[in-house]
Amino acid sequence: MKIKRVFLIVLDSCGAGELPDAADFGDVGANTIRSVSRAKSFKIDTLRRMGYGNIEGLDFLGRVDNPTAAVARLAERSRGKDTTIGHWEIAGVVSDAPLPTYTDGFPAEVLDEFEMATGRGVLCNKPYSGTAVIHDYGREHIESGKLIVYTSADSVFQIAAHEDVVPVETLYEYCRAARKILTGKHAVGRVIARPFTGEFPNYIRTPRRHDFSLEPPEKTVLDALSAAGYDTIGVGKISDIFAGRGISKSYYTRSNAEGMNITSDVTKQDFNGLCFVNLVDFDSLFGHRRDAEGYAAALAEFDTWLGGWLNDLQDDDIVMITADHGCDPDFAATTDHTREYVPLFVWGKAVKPENLGTRATYADIAATVADIFDVPLKTEGNSFAHEVMDI
Repeated sequence: MKIKRVFLIVLDSCGAGELPDAADFGDVGANTIRSVSRAKSFKIDTLRRMGYGNIEGLDFLGRVDNPTAAVARLAERSRGKDTTIGHWEIAGVVSDAPLPTYTDGFPAEVLDEFEMATGRGVLCNKPYSGTAVIHDYGREHIESGKLIVYTSADSVFQIAAHEDVVPVETLYEYCRAARKILTGKHAVGRVIARPFTGEFPNYIRTPRRHDFSLEPPEKTVLDALSAAGYDTIGVGKISDIFAGRGISKSYYTRSNAEGMNITSDVTKQDFNGLCFVNLVDFDSLFGHRRDAEGYAAALAEFDTWLGGWLNDLQDDDIVMITADHGCDPDFAATTDHTREYVPLFVWGKAVKPENLGTRATYADIAATVADIFDVPLKTEGNSFAHEVMDI
C-alpha cells in the first residue's frame, strides 16, 4: 500500500527508563513513565491496547496479547538530553557533541555584546526556574528596565521581560540579536523569549513565548521531504526547533489541547507528506514542575483524544508516537531532563503489529519516513518500514 500521510507525534519528555549511559548525565534510576504510572489519574487504555506494556522494560504497564500497533524502545545516540538534540535525532541528525550549557551563567564576552546590541543591562544570569526567576527579579526588572537573562541544564539563553516594559515584538528583536551573538563555541540550541505580565508577587508568563533555534547542522527528513515536493506540516514548536527549515506550513500552539485540536483539523486536510507534532505540556508544565499527577492527567487526556482521533484516519495514513527525552517528575536528583529511552508506536491499516525490540537511535524514525516516501536521506538511522508494512 502506498502511504500518503504520516503523523509523527512527540510526547515531549515521556521517557521510557534510563539509558545505559545515564550515569554520565547523573540520571541513574530515572524512569518518567514509571513515575507517572503511579499517579491516581493515570489511565492510558488506548496506548495499552497499542502495546505500551509490550515495549522492552515497560512490562509493568501490562502486556497485551494482540497489540494494535508495532512498538519499539529507542535509544538516543546523540550526546544530549534536550528538546533540540532529541528532535534533531528523530529527524535524522545525530549530534556527537552536546550543545553548550552554562551552569555558572554566561560569560562576560556574551553579555557585553548582548547589552551593547540591546542597550539594556542584564539581571540574574544563572540557571533558574522560569516561574521563580520572574518572582525574584521581576520588580527590579520593571524598576530598572534591565532584562532577566537566565538558563537551565539545557542549552538555552532565556530572556524574560514584562510586556509593559518591553513590548513582545521588541523582546523578539532582542532574541534575534542574541541568536546572532550565540554562535561558534557559544551556539546554544535555543534563545527563548519569555514575556510575562501582572504585578508582584503574581507575575504570570504569557503564551507569547517564542523560540529562536539553531539550525540543524545537517539535512533532516523535513529537508528531504520538502525538496521532493512533499508537504511538511509542523504543529506546536516544531518550526521553532528546526528554525523553520524544511517546514511548508506551521501551526503554533499554546497547550496540548490546542495541539490535539489542530492535529484533528489537519487530518481533514488533503495533504501528502508529514505532519510533525510536538505536545510540550508534559515537559514544561508537569515534568519540570515535578507534578506526576498533572503529568498523568495530561497523558490520560491525550490517550482519550487518541482513541477517537485514530477512527478519523484514512487507510493510507500512518501514525508514529514517540518522545524526545525524559523528565521524570519523581526523580530525586534533578528537576531537569533525564537521559532515557523513548517509546515508539507505529499504527495504521498497513502496519503489522510487530515488536521491534530496542533500537540504537531515534534516527530510525527519520530513516523510516524517508523510506515510506522514497526520498534520499543521509542518516545513521535504519529504516524499519519493511519490517512492519508492505510498501
